Order: sequence, then structure tokens, then C-alpha cells
Amino acid sequence: MSADLTELYQQVILDHNKRPRNRGRLPTANRVAHGDNPTCGDQCSVYLRLENGKIADISFDGSGCAISQASSSLMTTQLKGKDAAEAASLYQQFHQIVTTGEAPEAISDLAAFAGVHTFPARIKCATLGWHAALNALKGDPIPATTESRLD
Repeated sequence: MSADLTELYQQVILDHNKRPRNRGRLPTANRVAHGDNPTCGDQCSVYLRLENGKIADISFDGSGCAISQASSSLMTTQLKGKDAAEAASLYQQFHQIVTTGEAPEAISDLAAFAGVHTFPARIKCATLGWHAALNALKGDPIPATTESRLD
């Protein structure tokens, strides 16, 4: 495996891909959104339970590459307890990581995705679950698709 791929598939990514957190349908969800990446076939559904404007619980389900699955898994651990503004801010920080490779120290495990920036086609894989989660927060019934996004 090349050094670039080793960097991309860091232990955090491999761990979240092999043992995804918060995977499966959330029976108590009051918001659901779907995402599709037709370029590589990734699909992701995000289930949220909002209480008092905050994400009380979150899960995801779907199929795709290690990057999309690991990113969605890690996303669920990061978004629990956040409100819509905090979730959007965290997504912006994550987007900066995957597009520039620069990670703020406070961003924690999400920095594992910094290597994605060297593989531009994988940015859509990494952000798919996030787009679905943001749509769920907005109550947007239209599926998120990476083809309508610049990332």
C-alpha cells in the first residue's frame, strides 16, 4: 500500500468502517434524510431524534466505501447533543479538513480524514452522510446527492 493510501485509511477510519457506531434504523427518529453518491454508488440514510432543538439521538444506515461508512459513523458520534447551528459549524470544519488536509486541533478524530484531500473524488464519499444529516435537521425531504454539490 502506498504512503498516500496508508495516510488515507488511518486506523480511525478502518475502525469505524469495521465497527460502525450508531448503525441501523433509529426507531424513535422524528427526522430522516437520504443521500446518494451516484459516482461511486454510496448510499446513506440518517435518522435523527430531535428534542428541544438538539440531536438527542442519531443513527445511519447504508452502503458504500470505507470512507463513506467510516465518515457517517464518526459523524454520528460527533453530532449527538448538537443543535442545527453547531452541526452546520462542525460540518464546515470537517469540510475544511477533507478539502485542504488542514485540521484544527480541537476537531479530534475527524482529523483522520485529512488525507482525503489528496483524493478529490473521495471528498463526496466523506461528506455524503453529513449532507444527509444536515437535510434531516432542516426537515428537507429531497434526498441529498453529491452530484448537486461542489464538494
